[in-house]
Amino acid sequence: MNTMDAGEMTVVRHTSRERSSTERPWADRLANIGTGVLRYGLVFLLVGVGSTKFFDFEAKAIQPLVEHSLFLSWMYGALSVQGVSNVFGLFEITTGILIALRGFFPRASAVGSLAAVVIFVTTLSFLFTTPGALAPGSAAGGFLMKDVILLGAAIFTAGEALRASKPL
Repeated sequence: MNTMDAGEMTVVRHTSRERSSTERPWADRLANIGTGVLRYGLVFLLVGVGSTKFFDFEAKAIQPLVEHSLFLSWMYGALSVQGVSNVFGLFEITTGILIALRGFFPRASAVGSLAAVVIFVTTLSFLFTTPGALAPGSAAGGFLMKDVILLGAAIFTAGEALRASKPL
């Protein structure tokens, strides 16, 4: 901190190091709030959307995406349309629950976040395998584009949970 006397007024100038140390609690608090919003936003989304997979309307809604997937289309040969949707629902709900365990089991939360990375990379792949998904005005393309943000949130929360976990 530098001080200058300007007549009766003393001017205090903070160096950037001093200023950042006084502002840091706010920055840390904002970062913690943001991390919580990302983490529990993912939990809410995965559990909520995963729950809808057990209903006929959602099983039929995801069918065009899954049946064109290079990675997942084989599932319709082994399971019914509803059965495939149920598998996705179970995986999404389990992933959300694992992410939510961060306060108790950070490593399990990291595993959940990494599973979410797989989910969002897979759903983003539908943009390239579903005919017309990237066409202007496509409902499927617009719906799937949000998964870029969700992918970033999953990667961030995986890293944060791994940092918080104890080494093996």
